[in-house]
Amino acid sequence: MEISARNVLKGKVKRVVRGAVNSEVTLELTRDIDIVAIITNSSVDRLKLEEGDRAFAVIKASNVMISVD
Repeated sequence: MEISARNVLKGKVKRVVRGAVNSEVTLELTRDIDIVAIITNSSVDRLKLEEGDRAFAVIKASNVMISVD
């Protein structure tokens, strides 16, 4: 599959926490860096995501904001 997003980060599924409608999926990119995404439960099922699986975080955003106090 080819996609237009330039930010594709390879990782391992560290945790999947299912809610009523959505799941919180934590992807371990490196030993010290995780990324968390909220996706629908049906997407978790369709992708058959389980802890330990290899997966990709695909990020396509026109704006990323960073803030400090």
